[in-house]
Amino acid sequence: MRLLLRVLAPLLGLVVAVVGLALVVETVTAWVAPSSSPLVVPWPTWRAAIEGLTWQSGVVRTVAIVVGVVGLLVVILGLAARRHDVYLADPVPEVTVTTSPRSLARAVGHEVRSHDDVVSASVVASAKKITVKASTLDPAADVRDAVRARVDEMLVRLPLAMRPKVSVSVTTTKGVK
Repeated sequence: MRLLLRVLAPLLGLVVAVVGLALVVETVTAWVAPSSSPLVVPWPTWRAAIEGLTWQSGVVRTVAIVVGVVGLLVVILGLAARRHDVYLADPVPEVTVTTSPRSLARAVGHEVRSHDDVVSASVVASAKKITVKASTLDPAADVRDAVRARVDEMLVRLPLAMRPKVSVSVTTTKGVK
């Protein structure tokens, strides 16, 4: 989502800059040579087409609705792309400490992978939930309990403001032991 905003923001900025430049060029052209035809934008033709429109016209209402919907989508996109920080316990009231979900997932993943029976693991974390998917060569039920205990022990050591829900799934992979 943030990637989309990083692409969309410069594009919208470029569009606004081009429209502003065209407005400046047309304004200067109209001041310098009022009788000449428009330089870039055919504004006299557009003006003639717009003069017959009123606020009750279907075209005006449709454009207003489209602009409103696009604006609402941009606002929703911006709100959905905000940072989802994981809050840690504040050392003093004047200081707020946060970490990223990626850092929390990396720390949990390192802890899970350090277990002798875990072959591979992937971790997805947020402030509310940590999902661990691990692979082992041993029976999955035995390793699942050990991995869960290890993750719970690590979360106790971390100064998290709110403890996330932990979901652990372990699968047995085939391989040479």
